[in-house]
Amino acid sequence: MPSSRRKFPLHHWIAAALLFVMASIAFVNVLSRYLFHFSFAATEEITINLFVWLTIVGSGIAFERSAHLGMVTLFNVFPSGMKRAVVWASSVLSALLFLVVNIFMIQAIYDEVTLFHATSGALGIPVWIYYAGVPVLSVFVFRGIFRDAVSRLASLEEEKAP
Repeated sequence: MPSSRRKFPLHHWIAAALLFVMASIAFVNVLSRYLFHFSFAATEEITINLFVWLTIVGSGIAFERSAHLGMVTLFNVFPSGMKRAVVWASSVLSALLFLVVNIFMIQAIYDEVTLFHATSGALGIPVWIYYAGVPVLSVFVFRGIFRDAVSRLASLEEEKAP
């Protein structure tokens, strides 16, 4: 393994940290309910928003590992040239989907900052802070889509070579 490559990439650490924080919050809330008969209302708000962020990071990891949903049986019967076209089309459509999601999230962030000034129900945090995680963490999704396409195209080239 080259020394420049990290064993645990940044997005894996982010996913682990988000999951740890979510589990810790849930644990503290359960203890609070059991011991003090009191529940923290803010825990649900935080956990839901962290779950959204974890889903975005996890999508990037899934793309990078080629673990996203696919129709492998149908893909395997295609000829080599068509497989390359399908990989390209799939990658472009996936990137476009996340680009559209980001465009709408950036528009929502802009609306919240300039027009609505909405705050979250439990903590009073500006809602745009929760929204901002989606476009920021989507960097890992785009990176995963790119890496998946490169690896799939490389494996198709290896199959083609005698």
